[in-house]
Amino acid sequence: MTTLPAREAYDLWAGSYGPETAVSALEDDAVRALNLPTSSRALLDVGCGTARRMAHARSNVTVGVDLSPAMLARAASAQHVAAATATALPLRDASFDRVWCRLMIGHVAAHEAVYAELARVCSPNGDVVVSDFHPEAVAAGHRRTFRDAQGVVQEVEHHVHAIAEQEAAARRHGLEPIERREPAVGPSIQHFYDGAGLHAAYEAQCGLPLVVVLAFRRTS
Repeated sequence: MTTLPAREAYDLWAGSYGPETAVSALEDDAVRALNLPTSSRALLDVGCGTARRMAHARSNVTVGVDLSPAMLARAASAQHVAAATATALPLRDASFDRVWCRLMIGHVAAHEAVYAELARVCSPNGDVVVSDFHPEAVAAGHRRTFRDAQGVVQEVEHHVHAIAEQEAAARRHGLEPIERREPAVGPSIQHFYDGAGLHAAYEAQCGLPLVVVLAFRRTS
C-alpha cells in the first residue's frame, strides 16, 4: 500500500468522503463533551474538509480552511471556506473565539508551526480544540486509511505527535491546556466494527485509546 501526501489523498478521497467512521464518531462525541459551545461565536475550522462539522455550529461567523480544493468543492455553499495550509493561515490575528483543528494535525510534520498559527488567530480567552489519532492506536497498528471511489484502500501520510509534546508546543504559544480526553474503543462504536465484520478486532481492541482531544485557552 502506498502512503499518499495529505493533499493528494484527500483530493482522491473527496469523491467518496462522507459517512462517519469509528474514529470520526468517537472524536465528535468527545469534542461535544468538552462543552465549549460554538453558537454566537466566531469559529474557525482548520482542516475542515467538506465542512460537515461547521454546518451544525450555529456560529456568528464560521470559516473553514483546508489543503484540499476537492474537499472544499463539496462544502455546503453557505460556508466560508478557503484553500490554505495550517502553517500559514490567511487570516487576521485574534479573529476567532473558537478554533478547531480536528483529526488533521497528524498530517503535518511541523506541529509546532500549526500551534503557532492556531494561537495567533485565536482571540484572548478564546479556546482551541485539537484532536488526532491517539499515539497508542498508531502503536497498536491503526493507520489513516480510506477507500477511494474505485474501492481501493489508500493510506494517508501521518506523523505521530506525542501528547506531552503537543501540550508543550501549545504553551510556548500562549495556549494553556484546560482539558484532555482520550476516548477508547467501546460500546459507542461497536456497530462500526460489527458492520465491517470485525467483531474479533473489536474484542481485541476494546479499551484501546483511539483518539486524543486536547482543549486549550489562549492566555496571552
